[in-house]
Amino acid sequence: MTDFLDGSMDEPTELCCLVHLVECDGCETYLDQFRQTIAVLGDMPGQNLPSEARDQLLGAFRALRRD
Repeated sequence: MTDFLDGSMDEPTELCCLVHLVECDGCETYLDQFRQTIAVLGDMPGQNLPSEARDQLLGAFRALRRD
């Protein structure tokens, strides 16, 4: 997802992702949630993120990776 958002995918891979996003509501929703998270956290300096919030975010992302 980060490669897609960063624009660092090669063109064929990016095209496959775009086609998939058109067909998959779940991934489209996930991408939208990812963008919202980046928008919110992008405004927060990393040093000011409370450790509890950081731990919750890391736990949530780890859980997603296991699925």
